[in-house]
Amino acid sequence: MEKTCETNGHIDKYPDHTVCQVEDAKNKTKAGKNCAQFLRKNAIVILTVSGVLVGVGLGTAVRSMNLTKAQMTYFAFPGELLLRMLKMIILPLVVCSLISGAASLDTRSLGKLGGIAVAYFLVTTLMASGLAIALGFIIKPGAGAGALNSNALGIETTITTNKETVDSFLDLARNLMPANLVAAAFRSYVTDYVTYTKNTTDGNVTMERVPVGLEVEGMNILGLVLFSLILGVALKKLGPEGEELIRFFNAFNEATMVIVSWIMWYVPIGIMFLVGSKIVEMGNIVLLVTSLGKYIMASILGHIIHGGIVLPLIYFAFTRKNPFTFLLGLITPFATAFATSSSSATLPTMIKCIEENNGIDKRISRFILPIGATVNMDGAAIFQCMAAVFIAQMNNHELNAGEIFTILVTATASSVGAAGIPAGGVLTIAIILEAIGLPTNDLSLILAVDWIVDRTTTVVNVEGDALGAGILHHLNQKDAEKNQQELNDVYVEAVPNCKSEEETSPLVMHRDQISNPQNISVPESKESVL
Repeated sequence: MEKTCETNGHIDKYPDHTVCQVEDAKNKTKAGKNCAQFLRKNAIVILTVSGVLVGVGLGTAVRSMNLTKAQMTYFAFPGELLLRMLKMIILPLVVCSLISGAASLDTRSLGKLGGIAVAYFLVTTLMASGLAIALGFIIKPGAGAGALNSNALGIETTITTNKETVDSFLDLARNLMPANLVAAAFRSYVTDYVTYTKNTTDGNVTMERVPVGLEVEGMNILGLVLFSLILGVALKKLGPEGEELIRFFNAFNEATMVIVSWIMWYVPIGIMFLVGSKIVEMGNIVLLVTSLGKYIMASILGHIIHGGIVLPLIYFAFTRKNPFTFLLGLITPFATAFATSSSSATLPTMIKCIEENNGIDKRISRFILPIGATVNMDGAAIFQCMAAVFIAQMNNHELNAGEIFTILVTATASSVGAAGIPAGGVLTIAIILEAIGLPTNDLSLILAVDWIVDRTTTVVNVEGDALGAGILHHLNQKDAEKNQQELNDVYVEAVPNCKSEEETSPLVMHRDQISNPQNISVPESKESVL
Protein backbone atom coordinates (compact mmCIF):
# COMPACT_ATOMS: atom_id res chain seq x y z
CA MET A 1 0.00 0.00 0.00
CA GLU A 2 1.44 3.33 -1.06
CA LYS A 3 1.56 6.25 1.35
CA THR A 4 1.51 9.93 0.47
CA CYS A 5 3.53 12.84 1.75
CA GLU A 6 2.36 16.45 1.61
CA THR A 7 5.01 18.89 0.36
CA ASN A 8 4.42 22.60 -0.33
CA GLY A 9 0.64 22.04 -0.45
CA HIS A 10 0.86 19.20 -3.06
CA ILE A 11 0.32 15.52 -2.32
CA ASP A 12 2.90 13.36 -4.02
CA LYS A 13 3.29 9.60 -4.01
CA TYR A 14 6.63 8.15 -2.95
CA PRO A 15 6.89 4.40 -3.11
CA ASP A 16 10.01 4.30 -0.99
CA HIS A 17 8.83 7.10 1.37
CA THR A 18 12.33 8.65 1.28
CA VAL A 19 11.29 12.28 1.68
CA CYS A 20 8.84 11.48 4.49
CA GLN A 21 11.50 9.54 6.33
CA VAL A 22 13.98 12.42 6.00
CA GLU A 23 11.42 14.89 7.35
CA ASP A 24 10.49 12.58 10.22
CA ALA A 25 14.16 12.11 11.04
CA LYS A 26 14.68 15.88 11.08
CA ASN A 27 11.69 16.38 13.40
CA LYS A 28 12.88 13.63 15.71
CA THR A 29 16.39 15.08 15.76
CA LYS A 30 15.04 18.55 16.57
CA ALA A 31 12.79 17.18 19.33
CA GLY A 32 15.69 15.17 20.71
CA LYS A 33 17.94 18.23 20.76
CA ASN A 34 15.24 20.31 22.52
CA CYS A 35 14.69 17.56 25.09
CA ALA A 36 18.43 17.18 25.68
CA GLN A 37 18.82 20.95 26.01
CA PHE A 38 15.96 21.11 28.53
CA LEU A 39 17.42 18.25 30.58
CA ARG A 40 20.88 19.79 30.50
CA LYS A 41 19.58 23.20 31.56
CA ASN A 42 17.41 21.86 34.40
CA ALA A 43 19.55 18.88 35.42
CA ILE A 44 20.23 20.11 38.96
CA VAL A 45 16.57 20.99 39.55
CA ILE A 46 15.36 17.58 38.35
CA LEU A 47 18.03 15.76 40.35
CA THR A 48 17.29 17.79 43.51
CA VAL A 49 13.54 17.14 43.40
CA SER A 50 14.27 13.47 42.66
CA GLY A 51 16.62 13.42 45.66
CA VAL A 52 13.81 14.59 47.97
CA LEU A 53 11.38 11.96 46.64
CA VAL A 54 13.94 9.14 46.72
CA GLY A 55 14.95 10.24 50.24
CA VAL A 56 11.37 9.86 51.46
CA GLY A 57 11.14 6.37 49.97
CA LEU A 58 14.58 5.37 51.21
CA GLY A 59 13.89 6.63 54.74
CA THR A 60 10.56 4.78 54.86
CA ALA A 61 12.22 1.55 53.72
CA VAL A 62 15.19 1.83 56.11
CA ARG A 63 12.90 2.83 59.02
CA SER A 64 11.47 -0.70 59.11
CA MET A 65 14.97 -2.12 59.64
CA ASN A 66 15.17 -0.75 63.24
CA LEU A 67 18.69 0.64 62.98
CA THR A 68 20.77 1.33 66.06
CA LYS A 69 21.92 4.87 66.93
CA ALA A 70 25.36 4.18 65.49
CA GLN A 71 23.90 2.81 62.25
CA MET A 72 21.64 5.89 61.96
CA THR A 73 24.74 8.08 62.25
CA TYR A 74 26.46 6.21 59.43
CA PHE A 75 23.32 6.36 57.30
CA ALA A 76 23.11 10.15 57.75
CA PHE A 77 26.81 10.67 56.88
CA PRO A 78 26.34 11.76 53.19
CA GLY A 79 23.78 14.35 54.31
CA GLU A 80 26.10 15.56 57.05
CA LEU A 81 28.80 16.09 54.41
CA LEU A 82 26.47 18.38 52.43
CA LEU A 83 25.72 20.48 55.51
CA ARG A 84 29.41 20.78 56.33
CA MET A 85 30.25 21.87 52.77
CA LEU A 86 27.51 24.49 52.73
CA LYS A 87 28.49 25.83 56.17
CA MET A 88 32.14 25.89 55.09
CA ILE A 89 31.36 28.29 52.26
CA ILE A 90 29.09 30.64 54.28
CA LEU A 91 31.86 32.73 55.89
CA PRO A 92 33.80 33.68 52.70
CA LEU A 93 30.55 34.03 50.77
CA VAL A 94 28.91 36.44 53.23
CA VAL A 95 32.00 38.57 53.89
CA CYS A 96 33.22 38.83 50.28
CA SER A 97 29.79 39.30 48.71
CA LEU A 98 28.80 42.05 51.15
CA ILE A 99 32.10 43.90 50.85
CA SER A 100 32.10 43.76 47.04
CA GLY A 101 28.37 44.56 46.90
CA ALA A 102 28.66 47.59 49.19
CA ALA A 103 31.75 48.81 47.34
CA SER A 104 30.14 48.44 43.90
CA LEU A 105 27.17 50.65 44.81
CA ASP A 106 27.60 54.38 45.34
CA THR A 107 26.76 55.72 48.79
CA ARG A 108 23.51 57.33 47.64
CA SER A 109 22.09 54.20 46.00
CA LEU A 110 23.45 52.02 48.83
CA GLY A 111 21.55 54.09 51.39
CA LYS A 112 18.40 54.06 49.26
CA LEU A 113 18.49 50.30 48.61
CA GLY A 114 19.36 49.64 52.24
CA GLY A 115 16.40 51.73 53.41
CA ILE A 116 14.01 49.92 51.04
CA ALA A 117 15.38 46.54 52.16
CA VAL A 118 14.97 47.34 55.86
CA ALA A 119 11.42 48.59 55.26
CA TYR A 120 10.58 45.46 53.24
CA PHE A 121 12.00 43.13 55.90
CA LEU A 122 10.22 44.96 58.72
CA VAL A 123 6.82 45.17 57.01
CA THR A 124 6.78 41.55 55.80
CA THR A 125 7.86 40.23 59.21
CA LEU A 126 5.16 42.27 60.95
CA MET A 127 2.59 40.98 58.45
CA ALA A 128 3.77 37.42 59.09
CA SER A 129 3.46 37.89 62.86
CA GLY A 130 -0.03 39.40 62.51
CA LEU A 131 -1.14 36.54 60.23
CA ALA A 132 0.09 33.93 62.74
CA ILE A 133 -1.78 35.54 65.64
CA ALA A 134 -4.98 35.83 63.57
CA LEU A 135 -4.78 32.16 62.55
CA GLY A 136 -4.04 31.22 66.15
CA PHE A 137 -7.27 32.86 67.35
CA ILE A 138 -9.28 31.34 64.47
CA ILE A 139 -7.97 27.75 64.62
CA LYS A 140 -7.26 27.70 68.40
CA PRO A 141 -4.50 25.06 68.24
CA GLY A 142 -4.02 25.01 72.03
CA ALA A 143 -7.70 24.64 72.92
CA GLY A 144 -8.21 21.35 74.78
CA ALA A 145 -4.48 20.63 74.83
CA GLY A 146 -4.05 21.39 78.53
CA ALA A 147 -3.75 17.68 79.35
CA LEU A 148 -0.68 17.37 77.12
CA ASN A 149 2.67 17.04 78.83
CA SER A 150 6.09 16.06 77.63
CA ASN A 151 6.25 12.94 79.81
CA ALA A 152 3.08 11.49 78.26
CA LEU A 153 4.57 11.93 74.79
CA GLY A 154 7.98 10.61 75.82
CA ILE A 155 9.75 13.91 75.19
CA GLU A 156 13.01 14.69 76.93
CA THR A 157 12.76 17.93 78.89
CA THR A 158 16.32 19.25 78.74
CA ILE A 159 15.58 22.87 77.79
CA THR A 160 16.79 25.66 80.04
CA THR A 161 15.31 29.05 79.19
CA ASN A 162 15.85 31.30 82.19
CA LYS A 163 17.15 34.23 80.18
CA GLU A 164 15.78 37.71 80.80
CA THR A 165 14.15 39.50 77.86
CA VAL A 166 16.29 42.62 78.25
CA ASP A 167 19.49 40.55 78.18
CA SER A 168 18.38 38.90 74.93
CA PHE A 169 18.11 42.28 73.21
CA LEU A 170 21.37 43.47 74.76
CA ASP A 171 23.08 40.34 73.38
CA LEU A 172 21.71 41.23 69.95
CA ALA A 173 23.34 44.67 70.17
CA ARG A 174 26.61 43.20 71.51
CA ASN A 175 26.81 40.71 68.65
CA LEU A 176 26.40 43.55 66.17
CA MET A 177 29.67 44.96 67.51
CA PRO A 178 32.01 41.96 67.95
CA ALA A 179 35.07 42.63 70.10
CA ASN A 180 37.15 40.20 68.01
CA LEU A 181 36.46 39.73 64.30
CA VAL A 182 38.43 36.49 64.10
CA ALA A 183 36.48 35.02 67.02
CA ALA A 184 33.21 36.22 65.41
CA ALA A 185 33.83 33.72 62.61
CA PHE A 186 33.12 30.84 64.99
CA ARG A 187 31.86 32.29 68.31
CA SER A 188 29.01 34.53 69.42
CA TYR A 189 28.20 36.31 72.67
CA VAL A 190 25.46 35.14 75.06
CA THR A 191 24.48 36.14 78.58
CA ASP A 192 24.56 33.63 81.42
CA TYR A 193 23.83 34.18 85.12
CA VAL A 194 25.78 33.69 88.33
CA THR A 195 23.97 33.65 91.66
CA TYR A 196 25.59 35.44 94.61
CA THR A 197 24.54 35.24 98.24
CA LYS A 198 24.75 38.32 100.44
CA ASN A 199 24.41 38.63 104.19
CA THR A 200 22.46 41.71 105.18
CA THR A 201 22.99 43.68 108.41
CA ASP A 202 19.91 42.14 110.04
CA GLY A 203 21.25 38.62 109.49
CA ASN A 204 19.11 37.68 106.49
CA VAL A 205 20.61 36.05 103.40
CA THR A 206 19.66 37.40 99.99
CA MET A 207 20.25 35.81 96.57
CA GLU A 208 21.19 37.96 93.61
CA ARG A 209 21.43 36.86 89.96
CA VAL A 210 24.15 38.72 88.08
CA PRO A 211 24.43 38.52 84.26
CA VAL A 212 27.85 37.51 82.92
CA GLY A 213 29.00 37.20 79.31
CA LEU A 214 30.06 33.96 77.66
CA GLU A 215 31.42 33.09 74.22
CA VAL A 216 29.64 30.06 72.77
CA GLU A 217 30.17 28.02 69.60
CA GLY A 218 28.36 29.45 66.59
CA MET A 219 29.23 32.04 63.93
CA ASN A 220 28.36 35.63 64.87
CA ILE A 221 26.82 36.32 61.48
CA LEU A 222 25.24 39.65 62.54
CA GLY A 223 28.58 41.15 63.49
CA LEU A 224 30.25 39.94 60.31
CA VAL A 225 27.43 41.37 58.16
CA LEU A 226 27.65 44.81 59.76
CA PHE A 227 31.45 44.94 59.58
CA SER A 228 31.47 43.79 55.93
CA LEU A 229 29.00 46.52 54.95
CA ILE A 230 31.01 49.20 56.75
CA LEU A 231 34.29 47.98 55.22
CA GLY A 232 32.76 47.99 51.72
CA VAL A 233 31.58 51.59 52.12
CA ALA A 234 34.98 52.61 53.52
CA LEU A 235 36.82 51.06 50.55
CA LYS A 236 34.50 52.91 48.19
CA LYS A 237 35.31 56.19 49.96
CA LEU A 238 39.06 55.61 49.56
CA GLY A 239 38.79 55.90 45.79
CA PRO A 240 41.84 54.67 43.82
CA GLU A 241 43.62 53.54 47.00
CA GLY A 242 40.86 51.07 47.81
CA GLU A 243 40.43 49.64 44.30
CA GLU A 244 43.06 46.90 44.72
CA LEU A 245 41.37 45.53 47.84
CA ILE A 246 37.95 45.76 46.16
CA ARG A 247 39.29 43.75 43.20
CA PHE A 248 40.68 41.18 45.66
CA PHE A 249 37.28 40.68 47.31
CA ASN A 250 35.55 40.59 43.90
CA ALA A 251 37.92 37.84 42.73
CA PHE A 252 37.52 35.99 46.04
CA ASN A 253 33.74 36.25 45.64
CA GLU A 254 33.76 34.88 42.09
CA ALA A 255 36.03 32.00 43.13
CA THR A 256 33.61 31.22 45.98
CA MET A 257 30.71 31.07 43.51
CA VAL A 258 32.68 28.60 41.36
CA ILE A 259 33.07 26.37 44.42
CA VAL A 260 29.32 26.74 45.06
CA SER A 261 28.59 25.54 41.51
CA TRP A 262 30.67 22.41 42.23
CA ILE A 263 28.90 21.80 45.55
CA MET A 264 25.49 22.06 43.84
CA TRP A 265 26.17 18.83 41.93
CA TYR A 266 26.44 17.04 45.27
CA VAL A 267 23.22 18.65 46.62
CA PRO A 268 20.82 15.93 45.27
CA ILE A 269 22.80 13.13 46.96
CA GLY A 270 23.12 15.05 50.24
CA ILE A 271 19.42 15.98 50.26
CA MET A 272 18.41 12.37 49.65
CA PHE A 273 20.24 11.21 52.78
CA LEU A 274 19.24 14.27 54.85
CA VAL A 275 15.54 13.60 54.24
CA GLY A 276 15.93 9.85 54.58
CA SER A 277 17.87 10.04 57.85
CA LYS A 278 15.32 12.42 59.38
CA ILE A 279 12.50 9.97 58.58
CA VAL A 280 14.54 7.13 60.13
CA GLU A 281 15.33 9.13 63.29
CA MET A 282 11.85 10.50 64.01
CA GLY A 283 9.92 9.12 66.93
CA ASN A 284 6.27 8.12 67.05
CA ILE A 285 5.06 10.46 64.33
CA VAL A 286 1.45 9.24 64.58
CA LEU A 287 1.26 10.09 68.30
CA LEU A 288 2.82 13.52 67.80
CA VAL A 289 0.59 14.43 64.87
CA THR A 290 -2.58 13.33 66.63
CA SER A 291 -1.59 15.19 69.82
CA LEU A 292 -0.17 18.37 68.27
CA GLY A 293 -1.82 18.12 64.85
CA LYS A 294 -3.74 21.40 65.15
CA TYR A 295 -0.58 23.30 66.03
CA ILE A 296 1.35 21.72 63.13
CA MET A 297 -1.52 22.39 60.72
CA ALA A 298 -1.94 26.00 61.86
CA SER A 299 1.79 26.73 61.53
CA ILE A 300 2.11 25.17 58.06
CA LEU A 301 -1.11 26.89 56.92
CA GLY A 302 0.36 30.23 58.00
CA HIS A 303 3.49 29.49 55.95
CA ILE A 304 1.40 28.52 52.90
CA ILE A 305 -0.71 31.70 53.07
CA HIS A 306 2.26 34.01 53.64
CA GLY A 307 4.56 32.30 51.13
CA GLY A 308 1.90 31.49 48.52
CA ILE A 309 -0.27 34.62 48.65
CA VAL A 310 1.09 37.53 50.71
CA LEU A 311 4.70 37.63 49.49
CA PRO A 312 3.82 37.03 45.80
CA LEU A 313 1.22 39.82 45.99
CA ILE A 314 3.82 42.21 47.39
CA TYR A 315 6.22 41.27 44.58
CA PHE A 316 3.48 41.75 41.95
CA ALA A 317 2.45 45.12 43.42
CA PHE A 318 5.99 46.47 42.94
CA THR A 319 7.05 44.80 39.69
CA ARG A 320 3.79 43.95 37.83
CA LYS A 321 5.43 40.62 36.93
CA ASN A 322 4.33 37.04 37.56
CA PRO A 323 5.87 36.07 40.94
CA PHE A 324 5.45 32.34 40.34
CA THR A 325 7.54 32.52 37.17
CA PHE A 326 10.22 34.16 39.30
CA LEU A 327 9.94 31.47 41.99
CA LEU A 328 10.04 28.66 39.41
CA GLY A 329 13.72 29.35 38.81
CA LEU A 330 14.48 28.82 42.51
CA ILE A 331 13.30 25.24 43.00
CA THR A 332 16.79 24.01 43.90
CA PRO A 333 17.29 26.52 46.76
CA PHE A 334 13.78 25.77 48.06
CA ALA A 335 14.50 22.02 48.06
CA THR A 336 17.80 22.73 49.84
CA ALA A 337 15.96 24.87 52.41
CA PHE A 338 13.39 22.11 52.96
CA ALA A 339 16.05 19.45 53.44
CA THR A 340 18.57 21.40 55.55
CA SER A 341 16.18 23.62 57.57
CA SER A 342 18.90 26.29 57.45
CA SER A 343 18.65 29.72 55.79
CA SER A 344 22.41 30.15 56.02
CA ALA A 345 23.12 26.79 54.37
CA THR A 346 20.70 27.67 51.55
CA LEU A 347 22.42 31.00 50.86
CA PRO A 348 25.11 29.69 48.43
CA THR A 349 22.60 27.90 46.17
CA MET A 350 20.16 30.84 46.36
CA ILE A 351 22.75 33.36 45.15
CA LYS A 352 23.84 31.03 42.34
CA CYS A 353 20.31 30.31 41.07
CA ILE A 354 18.84 33.80 41.43
CA GLU A 355 21.64 35.28 39.32
CA GLU A 356 21.73 32.59 36.62
CA ASN A 357 18.04 31.67 36.36
CA ASN A 358 16.35 34.99 37.17
CA GLY A 359 18.96 37.45 35.93
CA ILE A 360 19.21 39.45 39.16
CA ASP A 361 22.06 41.98 39.21
CA LYS A 362 25.05 40.59 41.12
CA ARG A 363 25.43 43.84 43.04
CA ILE A 364 21.84 43.50 44.29
CA SER A 365 21.80 39.78 45.04
CA ARG A 366 25.16 39.70 46.83
CA PHE A 367 24.22 42.77 48.84
CA ILE A 368 20.71 41.85 49.94
CA LEU A 369 20.64 38.04 50.20
CA PRO A 370 23.32 37.67 52.93
CA ILE A 371 21.55 40.36 54.96
CA GLY A 372 18.17 38.72 54.38
CA ALA A 373 19.47 35.30 55.41
CA THR A 374 20.44 36.89 58.74
CA VAL A 375 17.65 39.33 59.59
CA ASN A 376 14.63 38.47 57.41
CA MET A 377 12.82 35.60 59.10
CA ASP A 378 9.15 35.72 58.06
CA GLY A 379 8.68 31.99 58.54
CA ALA A 380 10.31 32.13 61.97
CA ALA A 381 8.01 35.00 63.02
CA ILE A 382 4.94 32.91 62.07
CA PHE A 383 6.34 29.89 63.89
CA GLN A 384 7.18 31.87 67.05
CA CYS A 385 3.86 33.74 67.25
CA MET A 386 1.87 30.56 66.66
CA ALA A 387 3.85 28.82 69.39
CA ALA A 388 3.18 31.68 71.82
CA VAL A 389 -0.57 31.61 71.10
CA PHE A 390 -0.58 27.80 71.36
CA ILE A 391 1.12 27.80 74.78
CA ALA A 392 -1.16 30.59 76.03
CA GLN A 393 -4.28 28.66 74.99
CA MET A 394 -2.89 25.42 76.43
CA ASN A 395 -2.49 27.17 79.80
CA ASN A 396 -5.99 28.74 79.53
CA HIS A 397 -4.45 32.22 79.43
CA GLU A 398 -6.56 34.83 77.64
CA LEU A 399 -4.29 37.19 75.69
CA ASN A 400 -5.26 40.85 75.97
CA ALA A 401 -4.50 43.64 73.46
CA GLY A 402 -1.30 44.67 75.26
CA GLU A 403 0.05 41.12 75.27
CA ILE A 404 -0.80 40.67 71.58
CA PHE A 405 1.09 43.87 70.76
CA THR A 406 4.02 42.62 72.87
CA ILE A 407 4.05 39.32 70.94
CA LEU A 408 4.05 41.19 67.60
CA VAL A 409 6.94 43.49 68.50
CA THR A 410 9.00 40.88 70.34
CA ALA A 411 8.59 38.24 67.62
CA THR A 412 9.61 40.73 64.93
CA ALA A 413 12.68 41.81 66.90
CA SER A 414 13.72 38.36 68.12
CA SER A 415 13.38 36.81 64.66
CA VAL A 416 16.21 39.13 63.57
CA GLY A 417 18.51 37.55 66.11
CA ALA A 418 17.39 33.99 65.41
CA ALA A 419 20.24 31.86 64.10
CA GLY A 420 19.89 30.69 60.51
CA ILE A 421 20.39 27.06 61.58
CA PRO A 422 18.06 24.11 62.24
CA ALA A 423 15.88 24.76 65.33
CA GLY A 424 17.41 28.23 65.61
CA GLY A 425 14.06 29.85 66.40
CA VAL A 426 12.92 27.55 69.22
CA LEU A 427 14.86 29.16 72.03
CA THR A 428 13.90 32.66 70.88
CA ILE A 429 10.28 31.75 71.67
CA ALA A 430 11.36 31.89 75.32
CA ILE A 431 11.89 35.64 74.91
CA ILE A 432 8.23 36.06 73.84
CA LEU A 433 6.94 33.83 76.63
CA GLU A 434 8.98 35.70 79.25
CA ALA A 435 7.73 39.03 77.90
CA ILE A 436 4.06 38.09 78.42
CA GLY A 437 4.60 36.08 81.61
CA LEU A 438 3.93 32.56 80.30
CA PRO A 439 5.78 29.43 81.51
CA THR A 440 8.66 28.24 79.33
CA ASN A 441 8.55 24.58 80.38
CA ASP A 442 6.08 23.81 77.57
CA LEU A 443 8.75 24.59 74.96
CA SER A 444 9.66 20.91 74.92
CA LEU A 445 6.37 20.25 73.10
CA ILE A 446 7.33 22.81 70.44
CA LEU A 447 10.78 21.27 70.09
CA ALA A 448 9.24 17.82 69.61
CA VAL A 449 7.57 18.86 66.34
CA ASP A 450 10.06 21.56 65.35
CA TRP A 451 11.72 19.27 62.78
CA ILE A 452 8.39 19.18 60.88
CA VAL A 453 7.46 22.88 61.03
CA ASP A 454 11.03 24.12 60.65
CA ARG A 455 11.18 22.94 57.04
CA THR A 456 8.32 25.10 55.80
CA THR A 457 9.64 27.87 58.06
CA THR A 458 12.98 27.89 56.23
CA VAL A 459 11.35 27.77 52.79
CA VAL A 460 9.30 30.89 53.62
CA ASN A 461 12.39 32.61 55.04
CA VAL A 462 14.43 32.16 51.86
CA GLU A 463 11.43 32.94 49.62
CA GLY A 464 11.06 36.32 51.33
CA ASP A 465 14.77 37.03 50.74
CA ALA A 466 14.52 36.08 47.05
CA LEU A 467 11.41 38.16 46.35
CA GLY A 468 13.00 41.09 48.18
CA ALA A 469 16.03 40.83 45.88
CA GLY A 470 13.69 40.74 42.88
CA ILE A 471 11.87 43.89 44.04
CA LEU A 472 15.14 45.76 44.67
CA HIS A 473 16.46 44.69 41.25
CA HIS A 474 13.31 46.03 39.57
CA LEU A 475 13.40 49.33 41.47
CA ASN A 476 17.10 49.76 40.73
CA GLN A 477 16.54 49.16 37.00
CA LYS A 478 13.61 51.57 36.98
CA ASP A 479 15.69 54.23 38.71
CA ALA A 480 18.58 53.72 36.25
CA GLU A 481 16.22 54.05 33.26
CA LYS A 482 14.75 57.23 34.72
CA ASN A 483 18.19 58.78 35.22
CA GLN A 484 19.21 57.78 31.70
CA GLN A 485 16.02 59.35 30.29
CA GLU A 486 16.75 62.60 32.12
CA LEU A 487 20.29 62.63 30.72
CA ASN A 488 18.96 62.02 27.21
CA ASP A 489 16.47 64.87 27.56
CA VAL A 490 19.22 67.24 28.62
CA TYR A 491 21.45 66.05 25.77
CA VAL A 492 18.70 66.65 23.19
CA GLU A 493 18.40 70.26 24.30
CA ALA A 494 21.98 70.83 23.22
CA VAL A 495 21.38 69.84 19.56
CA PRO A 496 22.24 72.93 17.42
CA ASN A 497 19.78 74.86 15.29
CA CYS A 498 21.09 75.08 11.74
CA LYS A 499 19.54 78.53 11.28
CA SER A 500 21.67 80.11 13.99
CA GLU A 501 25.16 78.96 13.11
CA GLU A 502 26.40 82.55 13.34
CA GLU A 503 25.63 82.70 17.07
CA THR A 504 28.19 80.87 19.17
CA SER A 505 28.80 80.23 22.83
CA PRO A 506 31.61 78.40 24.63
CA LEU A 507 29.09 76.74 26.99
CA VAL A 508 27.31 74.43 24.55
CA MET A 509 29.13 71.96 22.31
CA HIS A 510 27.99 70.15 19.17
CA ARG A 511 27.42 66.37 19.26
CA ASP A 512 29.76 65.85 16.28
CA GLN A 513 32.55 67.71 18.07
CA ILE A 514 32.62 65.10 20.85
CA SER A 515 32.29 62.11 18.57
CA ASN A 516 35.15 63.22 16.24
CA PRO A 517 38.38 63.26 18.21
CA GLN A 518 40.32 64.07 15.02
CA ASN A 519 38.92 67.62 15.06
CA ILE A 520 40.21 68.43 18.54
CA SER A 521 42.83 70.80 17.11
CA VAL A 522 40.10 73.03 15.64
CA PRO A 523 37.37 73.28 18.27
CA GLU A 524 34.04 74.74 17.25
CA SER A 525 31.32 75.78 19.67
CA LYS A 526 27.74 76.40 18.65
CA GLU A 527 24.69 77.24 20.66
CA SER A 528 21.16 76.10 20.10
CA VAL A 529 18.31 78.54 19.91
CA LEU A 530 15.57 77.40 22.25
